[in-house]
Amino acid sequence: MIAARIGQFWRMLMTGLCFALFGIGGLLLSLFWFNLLLLVAGDNDKRRRLARRSISVSFRAFLWFTSATGVLRYRFHGAEILRQERGCLVVANHPTLLDYVLLASVMPETDCLVKSALLKNPFLRGVVRAADYLINREADVLLAQSQARLQRGDTLVIFPEGTRTRPGEKMTLQRGAANIAVRCRSDIRLVTVHCSERMLDKQSAWYQVPPARPQFDIIVGERICIDDFTDVNNQEPALAARALNRHLLQKLQSVNKPIS
Repeated sequence: MIAARIGQFWRMLMTGLCFALFGIGGLLLSLFWFNLLLLVAGDNDKRRRLARRSISVSFRAFLWFTSATGVLRYRFHGAEILRQERGCLVVANHPTLLDYVLLASVMPETDCLVKSALLKNPFLRGVVRAADYLINREADVLLAQSQARLQRGDTLVIFPEGTRTRPGEKMTLQRGAANIAVRCRSDIRLVTVHCSERMLDKQSAWYQVPPARPQFDIIVGERICIDDFTDVNNQEPALAARALNRHLLQKLQSVNKPIS
């Protein structure tokens, strides 16, 4: 009992340290490395690729540190599939703050749909700009930009819940990911994230660490062919998006099942 309490207290301290390192790391990348890329990288495409690869490497180092200090454990099921994906949407559930960090750590050049509020975050705005992440703006602008990025081979990560899952509440999906998939005619790779304990969810502060060390499982699922939805009876895009959204919800709800 005493050992368990000591372990929980240690993980709380290390979680605080990890938060501090994450913020400081983002700030240092923005102030030094990304500015250096402006001088040494010859064009925007090269700078964007190098910035995204730098972020992926940084995330891998961060996750290694969280594991080494006992904050959490994690394992991927199908990581190589994510590494090889090009020109499609990666749609995932969103139980914790670490979900994008986990995915991007194994996807060297991934794009991501992010909230515009991140541009006001002093620790992350430089990262968002250097990586040229897609900002969630008006629908017409968003669709056009999504199409252009998918056509050039980008892989776009989207969390269709719009925010982190609220434990105990029914999962709901916004229709943005389905609309982009239908109107840009993009396949979808499904990913589910499962965490064995409540940690860094919508209703938990960083210092509310669970009694047991959490285990993250990232399961790479099927690739959904968009033609299966857009070619059915030649239905309207809005109807196809609704049908696809229902299908995504059904698939993502499987994250509530235990991982063996």
